[in-house]
Amino acid sequence: MPGVRPLVSTALSVAVLAAASATLLAGDAVGGDFLLGYAGCWALFGAAVVALRRTPDRAVVPLVLAGAVVLAATGLVAAPRTSTDSYRYAWDGRVQAAGVSPYDHAPGDPALVALRDGWLFPDPGACADAPDLAPLPDGGCTRINRPTAHTLYPPVAEAWFLLVHGLAPADGRHRAHQTGAGVLSLAVTGLLLTVLRRRGAQRRAALWAWCPAVPVEAVNNAHVDVLAVLFSVAALAVVARRRVVGGVLLGLGIAAKLLPALLVPGVLSGARRPRTVLAVMVPAVAVVGTVYLPHVLLSEGSVLGYLAGYAEEEGYEDPGAGGRYALLRLVLPDAWAAAAVPLVMAGVALAVWWRGDPERPWRGALLTTGAAFLLLTPGYSWYALLLVALVALDGRAEWLAVALAGAVAYLAGPTLGQGATTGAYAAAAGVVTAAAGVRRWRRGTPRGPAAARTARALSSR
Repeated sequence: MPGVRPLVSTALSVAVLAAASATLLAGDAVGGDFLLGYAGCWALFGAAVVALRRTPDRAVVPLVLAGAVVLAATGLVAAPRTSTDSYRYAWDGRVQAAGVSPYDHAPGDPALVALRDGWLFPDPGACADAPDLAPLPDGGCTRINRPTAHTLYPPVAEAWFLLVHGLAPADGRHRAHQTGAGVLSLAVTGLLLTVLRRRGAQRRAALWAWCPAVPVEAVNNAHVDVLAVLFSVAALAVVARRRVVGGVLLGLGIAAKLLPALLVPGVLSGARRPRTVLAVMVPAVAVVGTVYLPHVLLSEGSVLGYLAGYAEEEGYEDPGAGGRYALLRLVLPDAWAAAAVPLVMAGVALAVWWRGDPERPWRGALLTTGAAFLLLTPGYSWYALLLVALVALDGRAEWLAVALAGAVAYLAGPTLGQGATTGAYAAAAGVVTAAAGVRRWRRGTPRGPAAARTARALSSR
């Protein structure tokens, strides 16, 4: 039967990818060794996406969904492998359930010692033999990173932590947040399929559903970024027709992880009338303000928590301190790099807002988000989950190179130094630039029979 061979080829490619993902996450590889396995998963992912192009249309949606479920399930085979953030999520949910603001006390605060258990706060005897556990000021240790720092997660994220805590069984531990994140990742897949169906481009959903970053960062590490991605995709899907609703969804996304603020120029693509701009931005700002207000009024501590300390720790305030602004620092003095970012981003944002396609707001959102990544060169790979979803919406797969560069910076940077971050992001920038050049060349190249006849006529003169 026609189409059977490509269908079987695609299914086998996804099965091999899932097996590789499960093997990687269930293994004991760390650092560079984990990165090698992860890179192999990305190669298999590329092969599966290419195979999907030849698959009959009727089989695309079932394949994408089946692959999404299987790959998400691979994220559940082990405890978080490359990040401990989900332990903070579990703690914040527990603190809120006890009626305490998560912004008022750090996990190591003795005032909350009654909420500690043997999972998040192991027996002191185990501390010396577990270098991944963080020491506590009053003795002992914890699985929670930065136990003396107050939480920096926005209110919508905190609401998610409380919800997961309330729904999880008593012995749910890390699996509760992994399962919740897996459900969110599948919701993103379903939403992408719905949005892309209108354009006959449902194959693009596989760029999210099968991407190795989803089982690793969204499910296994249970990063709350996937919640922000869900709201962001929903906002971009509706904003062209329902601007107020789009603004509300954008506000929820920003109040889940702050990073979706980069989508604002894309959401406003082509919106030159003040009334149109306000229809989106007023609801977005109102939502952010509304969800923050109760915490501002009821919390004794700052609702921004460790945000300033995080920026300093990551080198955003001192460009010479780490791998941030790596590409800018190749051509500018370190002291100029931080100042150059807002100038370049302002130019990109204005261009997207003024010249962007209001029917495809995700295109401008991808450009601003991708540009921010290349300018800031972040060292945390899970930030790129938002970028992966935007790639799925727009189809410009070359931007996935930026997501992979973030993984290189995170996994190899600590051992190989700043050179790994710079090299990875430079290579990603090269891929994006080359793809843009090829696309521009193709647009200027005559196509079709009429174009071919024209070309032959011109060549015969």
